[in-house]
Amino acid sequence: MRDIIAAALNAAALSGATYADARITDTLHEEISVANGRVEGIESGATFGIGVRVIADGSWGFASTSAVTGESAASAAKQAVAIAKASALVSRDPVHLASVDTVTDMWTGPCDIDPFDIPVKDKVALLLEADAALRAQEKVRLTKAHLGFYRISKVFGSSEGSYIEQTHYESGGGIVAYAIDGAEVLSRSFPNSHGGDWEQGGWEVIERMDLPGHAPRVAEQAVALLTADTCPSGSYDLIIDASQIALQVHESVGHPTELDRVLGDEAAFAGTSFLGLDDLDSLRYGSEIVNVTADATVPGSLGSFGYDDEGVPAQRDFLIRDGMLTGFLTSRESALEINRTSNGCMRADGWNRIPLIRMTTISLEPGTWAFDDLIADTERGLYIETNNSWSIDDKRLNFQFACEIGWLIENGELTRMVKSPNYTGITPEFWASCDAVCSADHWKVWGLPNCGKGEPMQVAHVAHGASPARFRGVQVGVGR
Repeated sequence: MRDIIAAALNAAALSGATYADARITDTLHEEISVANGRVEGIESGATFGIGVRVIADGSWGFASTSAVTGESAASAAKQAVAIAKASALVSRDPVHLASVDTVTDMWTGPCDIDPFDIPVKDKVALLLEADAALRAQEKVRLTKAHLGFYRISKVFGSSEGSYIEQTHYESGGGIVAYAIDGAEVLSRSFPNSHGGDWEQGGWEVIERMDLPGHAPRVAEQAVALLTADTCPSGSYDLIIDASQIALQVHESVGHPTELDRVLGDEAAFAGTSFLGLDDLDSLRYGSEIVNVTADATVPGSLGSFGYDDEGVPAQRDFLIRDGMLTGFLTSRESALEINRTSNGCMRADGWNRIPLIRMTTISLEPGTWAFDDLIADTERGLYIETNNSWSIDDKRLNFQFACEIGWLIENGELTRMVKSPNYTGITPEFWASCDAVCSADHWKVWGLPNCGKGEPMQVAHVAHGASPARFRGVQVGVGR
C-alpha cells in the first residue's frame, strides 16, 4: 500500500501539485433484517479503491479509481491535478491549509469478536427470537428487527510526509413493534429508532444489546400506547431522555457548528447555519450548564478514530462552554478563517468521495442530577423517550420533534402515559431553558449511522453522548 500511495503522491508532484494526499479505503458491509417472523433481507458488499486529492494553482482537485495499483493511482493523481488547474481558472482565492504535524502511525478500534466470523444463520436466529417476542402481544401486528456490521480499513499518505493506517469495526441493530388498532398505528423501538443503536466493536456489541430480552417490554409499551391519552398541549417543563437529547444535539448543535455551513461553502441536503463567524466566543448558545464537546477520542464511539481523512489527529474540543459558543467543527482549510488549527473533522464516505467536515462524537456533557431526583424536582412536566420524527429549518434554528412515548409528571411523580408527544422551539431559546442535566451515571453514547450531507450525498457515521436533561417552559403539543 505504501508504494501505491507513493506513486500517487509522486505523480501529483510531477504534474504540478503543491500538496497531495491519497487515501486507500477497504470496506466490508453486512445487513440482515427480519419482519413479522420472516427474513426480509440479507445484504453484503465490499468496496476497495483509492482517492487522490491535490492542490494545484491554488485550487482543489480530486479523482479516484477502484483499480488499486501504482499505475492507476498515478493516473488518478494526474487527473486530479488537471481538475485543480481547470478549477483555478474560475476560483477566487487560493487554498491555504493550517499546519499539522507529520506522523507515521497505526490505529485500531475496539473489537473483541469479529462479527464477520459469526455465521449468518446465528444472526438470523437472534433476530427471529427477538421478533417472536415482539409478536407475543396480540395487537402488535407488524414487527421488524435488524443487524448491521462494517469493517473499514484506511491507508492515508500525504506529500507532507504522513503515513497512517487505520482499521475499525462497527456493529449495530434494533427492534421495533407496531401496535395497530383500526386506523391508529403506534410504534415502540429499542434501543433507538431510525436504525437502532451502533458502536465501534464486534459481536459483543450485539450481545450487550440483548434484543430478545428487551422485546417483551417494547411490545407491551406499543400496545399500551393504543389506549394512552394524547399528549396535552401547552407550556411544560420537559425532561428528555438521552437518545432524544442525542438527536437534538445532532440537529441543533452539530450541524450548525460545521464551519463549511457557516462559511456558505456547504448548503446541499441540510442547508447552512444560523451562526456567523462573529458569533464565536460572543453568542450565548444556551444556559450556563450547557457544555457541548466534539470528541473523536471516546472509546467505542461511532464518531471516534485515530486520525481524520486529512491526517489530523483525533482530539477533544469544546463547541459550547458554559453556554457560550466557543468552537466550530473545522478542516485544515476552514480553520484558518477563525485563526485556529483543524480540530480533525474531515471524513469521506468511501474512497470515491472527497472529505467533508463531519461531526465526530458531539456530546452534551453530563451534569450532576440523578434521574429520580430530577423527576421529583419537577412539579408539572412531561418526560419523553425515543424519537419518532423531526423537522428543522435549513439554518438549524426552528425545529419540531416528536417522540414515541411520554409520561406526565405531576407533583414530582411519573403518572399517566401519553402517546405521540412532541415539542417545538428555537435553538438558542431552547438551550437557554436547560436548567438540569443528569450525571455521568446516566450518560451514554448513541451511534447514528445515517447522517447525510453534501452533493452527491455522503452518509457519515457519527455519535452523540447524552444523559437526560430538563428544559423549562417548552411548548408541547399543538399551538403556541
